[in-house]
Amino acid sequence: MVDLLTSRSVVLRVNACDKPGSEGPLEEEFAGRSNVQILQNGHLVSRSSDLIIYSVEAADMDKVVALYGPSTKQGAIVGGQTSCKAPEIAAFEKHLPHDVEIVTIHSLHGPKVDPGGQPLVFIKHRASEKSFAFVKKILHCFGSKPVHLTAEQHDRITADTQAVLHAAFLSMGTAWRANNQFPWEINRYVGGIENVKINVTLRIYSNKWHVYAGLAILNPWAKKQIRQYAESVTELFKLMLGGHREELQQRVKTAGAAVFKSGQGEDDLLLRDEVLDRFSLGKVPQERTPNNHLSLLAMVDCWWKLGIVPYDHMICSTPLFRLWLGVTEYLFRKPDLLDEVINVAIEDNTFRSDDLEFTFAARGWSDCVSFGDFESYRDRFESIQAYFAPRFPEATRVGNEMIKTILDKTKKDTTVHNGVSTSDH
Repeated sequence: MVDLLTSRSVVLRVNACDKPGSEGPLEEEFAGRSNVQILQNGHLVSRSSDLIIYSVEAADMDKVVALYGPSTKQGAIVGGQTSCKAPEIAAFEKHLPHDVEIVTIHSLHGPKVDPGGQPLVFIKHRASEKSFAFVKKILHCFGSKPVHLTAEQHDRITADTQAVLHAAFLSMGTAWRANNQFPWEINRYVGGIENVKINVTLRIYSNKWHVYAGLAILNPWAKKQIRQYAESVTELFKLMLGGHREELQQRVKTAGAAVFKSGQGEDDLLLRDEVLDRFSLGKVPQERTPNNHLSLLAMVDCWWKLGIVPYDHMICSTPLFRLWLGVTEYLFRKPDLLDEVINVAIEDNTFRSDDLEFTFAARGWSDCVSFGDFESYRDRFESIQAYFAPRFPEATRVGNEMIKTILDKTKKDTTVHNGVSTSDH
């Protein structure tokens, strides 16, 4: 953020600090920039700045604001960059002086994504129109698309678009680790939809654990949604194991009809075969191994059970959400492929052990979130992160190309999905 604020033709003086004792890397990084001053602590930043943005882990927000908030300059504007606004706003209201205004923000993309064209949420919680305009003017240098929400709307939408998404990919990584698999080395996991699963899973595990833990554990809507995803995975897997073809088919197609508008063909799909096959970490086999895609079936089942129409949130969607939505609609809007998936789910045991571990993993992550246990979340995340770490650089490179492709597609897309035009966003 400091780099963006000082490198895009914006004349600003930026005061910044890190955790006490960690100033060295920041001082080295911004040495020679006369408009950047690295200070020793948050007290010095707070008392001398007109706009103060807390970029700390969501779980630490209350104690950090309690420590530095009372030093805030009179009349200053304060905000934060956490992915969960309920505890952030509560900390601001509790610890900031009453003469301080609150305008908080959230960039809806990961740290490796260019902010240009991505949604940037602005929340005017306690501020004048003049101060709100001031914050937007300062952050205009990001090149992001401004989105105005309340804190409650933000948390609901981020839960709808990110919480279950993260749970699905975390569970995939957990299942592959449990089976001691590097999926890109196994032919049945290379090519098509599998490429997206692998690349996004590795992309998530290449980031810091707290990026996902805060949203999952502190967001008031996330726990319910992650629990529903685990229940959808479990119930669909039981139908597969029991050979209940008609019940499985009815449930899958009912969910698909609720989420994806009927009457749409394949011409306006967000993703296509040639795009899906392009981004592989392994050699694409000549023949594709059919998969029952339990993770995708459960995602749409979960959306259906929760009454979520994902296209309604395109204005606040992250790049990863658009990728996952593109893959789910690729499956559900190709009738022959969906019928094949249902048939494989009943008659083919190729992925059965993988699905068993995936079901365990989805339930395990849901339990971890329900218990609100940050340390358990961290331990689970970092153990799997270490397992996949050698492939992170390549996965990041391929993932960036994949994300750029679908972002270009969604920017050009003028098709109306369920009454929401993606080109308007």
